[in-house]
Amino acid sequence: MSAAPTPGHDDALPLAGVRVIEFTHMVMGPSCGMVLADLGAEVIKVEPLAGDNTRRLLGSGAGFFGMFNRNKKSIALDMKSARGREIVLRLAAGADVFSENFKSGTMERLGLGFEVLERLNPRLIHVSHKGFLPGPYEHRTALDEVVQMMGGLAYMTGPPGRPLRAGSSVNDIMGGLFGAIGVLAALAQRERTGRGRQVQSALFENNVLLMAQHMMQFAVTGRPAAPMPARISAWGLYDVFEVAGGEQIFLAAVSDTQWTLLCEAFGWSDLKDDARLAGNNDRVRAREWLLPLLRERFGGFDAAELSARFERIGLPYAPIVRPHELFDDPHLAATGGLAPVTLPADASGAGQPVETRLPLLPLALDGQRLPLRHAPPSIGEHGPALLRELGYGEDEIARLRADDVIGGPERLGPLS
Repeated sequence: MSAAPTPGHDDALPLAGVRVIEFTHMVMGPSCGMVLADLGAEVIKVEPLAGDNTRRLLGSGAGFFGMFNRNKKSIALDMKSARGREIVLRLAAGADVFSENFKSGTMERLGLGFEVLERLNPRLIHVSHKGFLPGPYEHRTALDEVVQMMGGLAYMTGPPGRPLRAGSSVNDIMGGLFGAIGVLAALAQRERTGRGRQVQSALFENNVLLMAQHMMQFAVTGRPAAPMPARISAWGLYDVFEVAGGEQIFLAAVSDTQWTLLCEAFGWSDLKDDARLAGNNDRVRAREWLLPLLRERFGGFDAAELSARFERIGLPYAPIVRPHELFDDPHLAATGGLAPVTLPADASGAGQPVETRLPLLPLALDGQRLPLRHAPPSIGEHGPALLRELGYGEDEIARLRADDVIGGPERLGPLS
């Protein structure tokens, strides 16, 4: 009797046996595929012969390909070629999901639109990731920054009069997550109906969901929400403080019990007994004079001591951490939240293999994190093996290679 499969084995994962054909680039579509791949799906990334342009980005885009394309396979094809399109159609005929995030009309021009694929494979789930859901804006070209500006997020993030994009590709990543959620729902429904369906996710509508709490704030109070740096806080103590040595730390007390614990831990009986600070709303109304007083009192401590005290009494606190410092986070190290990986030379602008670690999905199943099974692929790394599965012979594969219909590794032998 064989041992039960471990979470690191493909066949032990929830989406084992699900095949996804992915026509995506940048962040939104690849994020959807990353989630499905991490959950165990076989995600086949179809790339141009030169590879996804994201592989070569510099600066703030240098981490895109390596982060959002792990656990995937790659086949590189000339989609202007009828033989290249035929390969994709043969892949789609046996797939469960087809994912794309190109400009509206692109897939139709390639002969890979929803209607064509639905006729080819009625069980296929088609997920598209766009800037906008169908409507007056759908023709516009969108970026994460575009929808942050037009969707209120940039207004809420920056100080008054200075709209500022959030410090991550929040709409791209969340839009991909909602695409994946739609795919999971469609897979579950297909178990009952036997048919696939069309799933659509969009940047703008995702951003509107992020702003919904501020829309509801207006509905309830009748007052427009102020940008976060100028907002009326919901809590009396919920701020970044500059402390000894010029360090910064975020400190909070978001209930009356937490306020009492804070005052007792620091010996501030005057604040604990001050009737003007009896309840949270009282402290919110007192922020104009309370915060300068707290800044003065906290200013004599260093960040490490404040962290230790807040930790001891169970109050919220946080050091101000830069992204690269997360590689050394003790919690991530202890819980296996970062998986070691070697990025291939063509998976980043570095031009050489990179040894690093990737953050795993922020969830656990039966106490186990979803594993990193495969590094992001090299361009066309899995093309020959996939063609063999489709029934192509070695001579046919060689001709496709010679005619620049497929790209990737030079050797045509079996791939590990």
